[in-house]
Amino acid sequence: MRIKTLVAALLLSGGVTSAFAQNDCNANSSISHEAVKAENYKDAYAPCMAVLKDCPTLRYYTFTDAIKILQNFLQTNKDRSSADYKKYFDELMGVHDLRIQKIPEFVAKGVKLSISENGGLGAKAIDYLAYAPSADLNQAYAWLKQSVDGDKGNAEGAVLHYFLDVSMQKVKADSNHTDQFFQDYLDASKYVEEAIATETKPAKKKNLEAIKENIVAMFVNSGVADCESLQNIYGPKVDANQNDSTFLKKTIAILRMMKCNESEVYFKASDYLYRIDPNADAAVGVAYMYYKKGDYDNAVKYFDEALGMETDNDKKAEMAYATAAALFSAKKLSQARSYCLKAASFKEGYGQPYILLAHIYASSPKWSDEPALNKCTYFLVIDKLQRAKAVDPNVAEEANKAISTYSAYTPQAKDLFMLGYKAGDRVTIGGWIGESTTIR
Repeated sequence: MRIKTLVAALLLSGGVTSAFAQNDCNANSSISHEAVKAENYKDAYAPCMAVLKDCPTLRYYTFTDAIKILQNFLQTNKDRSSADYKKYFDELMGVHDLRIQKIPEFVAKGVKLSISENGGLGAKAIDYLAYAPSADLNQAYAWLKQSVDGDKGNAEGAVLHYFLDVSMQKVKADSNHTDQFFQDYLDASKYVEEAIATETKPAKKKNLEAIKENIVAMFVNSGVADCESLQNIYGPKVDANQNDSTFLKKTIAILRMMKCNESEVYFKASDYLYRIDPNADAAVGVAYMYYKKGDYDNAVKYFDEALGMETDNDKKAEMAYATAAALFSAKKLSQARSYCLKAASFKEGYGQPYILLAHIYASSPKWSDEPALNKCTYFLVIDKLQRAKAVDPNVAEEANKAISTYSAYTPQAKDLFMLGYKAGDRVTIGGWIGESTTIR
């Protein structure tokens, strides 16, 4: 009987202790949270840390509160070498670690979180960079890369920004990091674009677009991204990896992105890739190689081949436009027009093909024995330029300059009057052009 009584007493005692502990956690949670909301971080500190120690999964906001408290302590303590600073910094890193560990438990309980374990690691890396007494870039990079690789298109914009920023700092310190930096840029760009595409909140979308611009600026200003540098970096590597399609595809993507498609290394990488894996990107590179050499027949052949293999209409538009430019250089004007129209059909709102078509027509104005009628060709040229800026406001400045230039070549009203034409009449431009325009 005494044993049963003792066991019951012990169980009761444990239950009471547990209840008291839970009450303490609830009380401390309430006290600390209210203090944080009032920005009274000093009084929030002890109860908040007690909750994390005794019942870390009581409420998720305890973690965000703790991070705010410790960030405030570090921001107000300017002596990074002090014992207090190191203590609070270590605690901040510990809170991040505990949050990462407990995120799955919160999710299992049905708590809706806006952050994943990988996102938590990215947040830790950002605080590490901001507050570490002496930050190790390699450590920060490892955490950020793990975070970005894990979350991909779901990665927070700030994590993507710091990921590329740290990668840029590494490449400036060690050129051996160059290849990885280029890959990091490609990844960060891809993921931020995915995030922009899926984001529905205007403010957050705008922030992501700003981050995308910063990512591009970091890459351009890295010091290793101009065409000459890329030629020096990738020239020897392309020869050494001429049978590695993965390497060649990555190299071509970087060179095209940086508009280095007139560099020797771009031609060489495309040629090697075409031999082992003939795809659209490789065919385009080979086409550009022949175009630069003045072999327009082969350039058109490979552009056509690329068009047949490509499935992305935006890329097809660019390929058709490049083919038109090659044919124009070869003075194959009728064929050049055909590819201008193809380019415009592949991509809605693409003004450049109409500008090129205007120049093509302007290069061949003579179709009649009457000089005044020949000058009517420039009315048609202006039509195409007007069409360019109507479909694509981005080319308005270029189109307006060309309109100003070509307007000087249109015929005088008196000269047309002598031929029986006046303003508002329609005239068909003869020869290979065969299009009608209105006399102004």
